[in-house]
Amino acid sequence: MNSFQYKNATYELDAQGCLLDPACWNRDFAEGMARECDIPVLSSEHWDVINYVRNVYDKTGVCPTIFAACKASGLRPQEMQKLFPTGYHRGLCRVAGVHYRVSAIPYGEHIRQSVADLRALSGDKVYATDVRGFLVDPDSWDENFAVHRAMEMHIPGGKLTDDHWRVIYYLRDVHQVQHRIPNIYETCESCDLDLDTFERLFPDGYHRGALKIAGLRFVQ
Repeated sequence: MNSFQYKNATYELDAQGCLLDPACWNRDFAEGMARECDIPVLSSEHWDVINYVRNVYDKTGVCPTIFAACKASGLRPQEMQKLFPTGYHRGLCRVAGVHYRVSAIPYGEHIRQSVADLRALSGDKVYATDVRGFLVDPDSWDENFAVHRAMEMHIPGGKLTDDHWRVIYYLRDVHQVQHRIPNIYETCESCDLDLDTFERLFPDGYHRGALKIAGLRFVQ
């Protein structure tokens, strides 16, 4: 457990530098953490987005996706990046005192609504992939990439279901937090799936299916 001090107050952080208890968040914490995230001063535009994330979290217990935050704030992803240069999860979410965790994501209408907004928000984004279609930079991944990859692959109906998203976000979360890629057995156990169900969800397999859609690739 880590700690963070600002204006004579001490805040407990998790291993990723996120506020351990979101209820301890206040404006002083946001100002101090912003400096840790390469933001010297929080402008009114910053506060608009921060307050939106806090309000959604307070009401639902869930950190909204970047697409929901962009839509609510009238920002494009590129503009969001300028406001929070260290990223959405490692920038805005940290400053807002919430953590984007897979276990808290409602894999239903929340995700479907976000996917419905993808084209409007990210239609002009270009992803660098290798010759096999794997994302070169895992940090450039977003739901838009996953949706389009699914359309190109053997996903039944070309649509990602709640079970697909559970696996995808689990893989992303482990990679982001623990800097590793879990194996298929760990993934199935954590996502409460058997191997037969997993195979039906990702006919192309674990590496060429699930990992590719999640923007990851296994390197031996």
